[in-house]
Amino acid sequence: MSLPFTYTLRRSQRASRVRITVKPGKVEVVAPPQIPEALIAKFVAAKQTWVMHALEKVASRQSQPGEALIFYRPGEAMAYQGVVYPIRLQTTFAKRSKVEFSEGFTVYLAQDLPLGDGQAASKSALAAWLKEQAKQQVGKHVENHASKHGLIPHSIAIKSQKSRWGSCGIHNDIHINWLLMAAPPQVLEYVVVHELCHVRVKNHSADFWQLVALHLPYYQTHRAWLKQYGGHLLASWA
Repeated sequence: MSLPFTYTLRRSQRASRVRITVKPGKVEVVAPPQIPEALIAKFVAAKQTWVMHALEKVASRQSQPGEALIFYRPGEAMAYQGVVYPIRLQTTFAKRSKVEFSEGFTVYLAQDLPLGDGQAASKSALAAWLKEQAKQQVGKHVENHASKHGLIPHSIAIKSQKSRWGSCGIHNDIHINWLLMAAPPQVLEYVVVHELCHVRVKNHSADFWQLVALHLPYYQTHRAWLKQYGGHLLASWA
């Protein structure tokens, strides 16, 4: 059964039963080692309505206008998959900047970088890292959804777009805005599905939205999130 969200499964010797934990853009299922995955999947499927409501609730708390929603604060914090993480700057003997992520971003900047260029170099390195993450995530969503109803694009490209989150051209070339990596993962998936559905239906008719719903039954939630908070994210990165 296809779920309108993805989840990670963690086995724990301390767990006495299956439980679901919901955080902004993340669903984790904790289960005892002896319970088969098939039973866990059935349990999660039975709880999907509760999970969707919980995701909406935590997204609302996380994404209130103001500091919690900021995409990028130079040298201090950046949003990634709906959560704001701290940025740490360090120097390296390497000639090129590098980004590592583990509960926060560490940006390694060249030691001989000219004074005053650190922030620009940091932002550029983070942008490159996000674009690569976007390429990987978009590829997974296309693989998961494209073949279901013959929505095969001519090409997929990750782009910088100031006013659009995605597009599908007349020849079915799809562009996805890498800035979506700041939003919860389900929002990126929605945009990918939206553009894939334009491979078959080039307008926003009832047939189009019905096709979107076949892939993402709760697409309205993700569409509403993007309408409410997307503009603020774009502005805070600029």
